[in-house]
Amino acid sequence: MSLTSRVFGLFSTTATSDPTATTQNPPNLIQHEIGTVGATRHVRGEDMLEEEEPRPPYHHAMLAGGMGGICGDMLMHSLDTVKTRQQGDPTFPPKYTSMTSSYATIYRQEGFFRGLYSGVTPAALGSFPGTVVFFGVYEFTKRAMIDAGINKNIAYLSGGFFADLAASIVYVPSEVLKTRLQLQGRYNNPYFNSGYNYRGMTDAFRIIIRQEGFSALYHGYKATIYRDLPFSALQFAFYEQEQNMAKQWVGHRDIGLSLEILTAATAGGMAGVITCPLDVVKTRIQTQQNPTGSSGAKHAGDHVPKESPRPHAPGASQSHASSSRAHSRPISTSSPSTSVSPPGAPRLDTSSVFTGLRMIYRTEGLAGWFRGVGPRGVWTSIQSGTMLVLYQYLLKQLDAYQSRLDETQPL
Repeated sequence: MSLTSRVFGLFSTTATSDPTATTQNPPNLIQHEIGTVGATRHVRGEDMLEEEEPRPPYHHAMLAGGMGGICGDMLMHSLDTVKTRQQGDPTFPPKYTSMTSSYATIYRQEGFFRGLYSGVTPAALGSFPGTVVFFGVYEFTKRAMIDAGINKNIAYLSGGFFADLAASIVYVPSEVLKTRLQLQGRYNNPYFNSGYNYRGMTDAFRIIIRQEGFSALYHGYKATIYRDLPFSALQFAFYEQEQNMAKQWVGHRDIGLSLEILTAATAGGMAGVITCPLDVVKTRIQTQQNPTGSSGAKHAGDHVPKESPRPHAPGASQSHASSSRAHSRPISTSSPSTSVSPPGAPRLDTSSVFTGLRMIYRTEGLAGWFRGVGPRGVWTSIQSGTMLVLYQYLLKQLDAYQSRLDETQPL
């Protein structure tokens, strides 16, 4: 069977819960047993390999996942910034086009830390606790479903889905802060007018709370989980299945570093490309601004560049509802008139992810859905590869440490 047919048949395999299944084909079993030990393990396949796979303690999985997650996010943060600029650029024609030219432009104009690594602090603060929660819930859900006799692929999908749902409560506020700081770049940025001009993370937090309310930290929450739930479900379903295929091909559990990297990177890359349209909607919802403001609107001039004045609706400061409703930073469309905010400019409807998808498709076509797909595909590949390889490595190290600790303790 070719690799392509295996990938397309990813979710068609079924798990065998009958303990007598191995005795139903004795001729086949005898044929395999006359080979070497390695060949025997190879042909027995997925079930035997997974039965031998130890289940790490939950605190080991959570710690290893948290360390792997934060390392992967920090390593690829600059590419995530490029992706955010491409997706959230409100100008037409867009300033940031190809991945390499955008990377070079941001680095040349704004520098490494103030440009490419803008928003890294909230990203780090949300990454570790988010992935700790994620891996704890993922391992619990996956094990519970497999023990209940549910198809393994469904268990992988469901584990990733519920794990990300639990972790989203932790990481969405950090995602809002990160995305806005990435989009603005350096403070008082003369090279890119995004509508933001925060002095840093604490200043952004204070201004968002004062002008838009605490709920603004969860702007795009629905869009974020619409993106991340299918991403995590697909990523871990791909990863677990590719791991099983690699173990069957090699013949034992230790598949080697090259296959570890390959399975992790391809799983993340495929999931990232498939969910790119949802990522575009999420980025634009989280980076929209409310032109009406609230009680703190008088301070908006400190954070909106002078060359992009934004009118305030009469009486807006008297109503908290007007500040907590859908934001309305103009989105980039096929018309140059939407690079500023004239009356009647198209706005991204934050009430519905699907409405946002339809609007982007109507104004920008299929290319609008896949803005930033290049850096997103590369970013998710490398980030997933780093996170999952480190996760497996740290699990082995923690298991070895625990074994040594148990040996030294008196009976």
